[in-house]
Formats: sequence, C-alpha cells, structure tokens
Amino acid sequence: MTKGFWKKLKNKNGQASRLGGPILALAPMADVTDAAFRRIIAKYGKPDVMFTEFVSCDGLCSKGKKNLLSILKYTEKERPIVAQVFGAKPENFYESAKIIKKLGFDGIDINMGCPDKKVLKQGAGASLINNQKLAQEIIRQTKRGAGKIPVSVKTRIGYDKYDKKEFKNWLLALLKEKPAVITIHCRTKKEMSLVPAHWGIIAEAVKIRNKFDPSPNHTLIFGNGDVQSVADAEEKARASDVDGVMIGRAIFGKPWLFAKNIYSISLKEKLSVLLEHTKLFEKINKGKNFDVMKKHFKSYVSDFPRAKKLRIKLMNCKNAKEVEKIILNFKL
Repeated sequence: MTKGFWKKLKNKNGQASRLGGPILALAPMADVTDAAFRRIIAKYGKPDVMFTEFVSCDGLCSKGKKNLLSILKYTEKERPIVAQVFGAKPENFYESAKIIKKLGFDGIDINMGCPDKKVLKQGAGASLINNQKLAQEIIRQTKRGAGKIPVSVKTRIGYDKYDKKEFKNWLLALLKEKPAVITIHCRTKKEMSLVPAHWGIIAEAVKIRNKFDPSPNHTLIFGNGDVQSVADAEEKARASDVDGVMIGRAIFGKPWLFAKNIYSISLKEKLSVLLEHTKLFEKINKGKNFDVMKKHFKSYVSDFPRAKKLRIKLMNCKNAKEVEKIILNFKL
C-alpha cells in the first residue's frame, strides 16, 4: 500500500505519463546529502522529497548510537524527509525503525543497492540482491517497527550482471512485501556508476509491477541514474512511465537544480551559496573532517575563467573562515 506523503505526492503529481510529471526526489549520498547540504537545497530548490545519508542499523542499536544521530538531523523545511538505513540483521532494522519513527521522519528507506565493499562484507546493501529471503524479512521487520510510517527500498538491476529473469524474480520478491516505493538504480552492483544507466530496464520494471498489482495503491516505482536535470527527469519518466525520478550526482554544486523557476545563476551568486554552504557545514558538523566539504568545491568552482586557480586555493583551506577570505578577495 502507498501510505502517507507518498500517496499525497502521487495524487498531486499524477502518473509520470499524465499531467503533473513524476515525483522528484533527492538521492541519499554518503558524505554529500548531509544536514547542511539538504538545508541549502531546501532553501534554493527543494525537490518533492528528500533522503538522508544512509545510517547503519547496527550502529543505531549499539553504544555508539549517539555518534550516528547527527546523520539523522533535519529541519521542518526539509519535509517530507526519509531516513535511509542499511544493514543485514532484521532485528536491528526493527529497532532502528522505532528510533526513526520517534524522531518524526516521514518515511524509512532500506538500502539494498550500495556497492561499497565494506557494506557488502556485512551482507548489506547490494548483497541483499543475492539473498531474497533475508531482504524480505528485513522489509517485514522494518515495517513492523515503523508502524504507520511508509517503508521504501532502493536497489539495483542486478549484482554482477543483469539477467532479465533474475531481475524479475528480485523485483517480485520485493513487491510481495508491498513497500511504498521501490527506487531502482539502473545499473548493476559491478557497474557502479561507470557505464550509462539502463533506463530501458526501468520501463520493464514498471510493466512487471503493473502486472503484479494493477490496483491504484500499488508500490510506486522510481528510476535513478544519469539524470542531469528536471527536464531530463521528466523526459526519462515519460519514456519509462515511472512514478518518480531520483536525482543524485547532478545536484553537486547545483542546490538550485530542483527549482521550479530556474534562472541563470551568476558566478557571484554561485560563490555566495558555496560560502553559505561551507559555513553551515562547519556549524552543523562540529568535529567532522573539513575535507568532506571540499568534495563540493570542484562542482561549485568550475567552467569559468581562473576557476582552477580558485579551486586550488579553496582545497588548501582548513575552515570556513579561510574559504570566506579567499572568496571575498576573488575578483569576479
């Protein structure tokens, strides 16, 4: 069943092929979509729904819980917001879901697609593609702990390779547990993000879903991979008939990407937002390595004269104060 805000979003926007366009979501990305960046995005170009970075269920059920709760910080302006979790122990998903519910999130998303080796070794992320029974139990326990909060899943089209029959079996295994949404990254675990996304497979996924459950309250299907803009998302949605599109890497350096009335952003405005983002990062993430923020500098500072020179200076900064000094002294 589609529950809560997902149902409202679907009713508001309609199906991808109808008036209103697809539901647009910000993808969860580790050390990228943290609280600071989400606040900046919410201010300059808020999508229909936002996701947190993923957080370990094992960690949330350990003595180190307090250290992880910072990942789950959010503001009301970010709503609707979904907390993404990963792991391989159903009992910890149950306990984590209760914690997330108490924190007031609008939804819980289960990561079943991460290709990181450390995550895979735990039997989590994309490893769950090879363990359907465990994946199903994880969904059941998460839903049990979540209560009325909708539970969704983010996965991939395969593990080492795409096989039409195996993908269908995997998708059906997920659909049987009736998550609110299944977001499909259009690549296998092995492909990571090194090859073009296979959006044709997403269209097949929609057909499988429609045949499995033709009712209006069926699980929503979102597509993800190589989406460069809102216009691109809408085009891909029309071609595949998905209910929603998740945008990830394209948001780097472009927190206004989802803005409805987008206009040409001047260099002065771009650097101003970069500085605002940097200050907010430092304020919210006290104790976090400042180098994490630097991965954004390359995206903000590119495609203009002397960009490389400015970028090199910024990469040597140790704090927001140094970044501010360099930007204020940069001659536009």
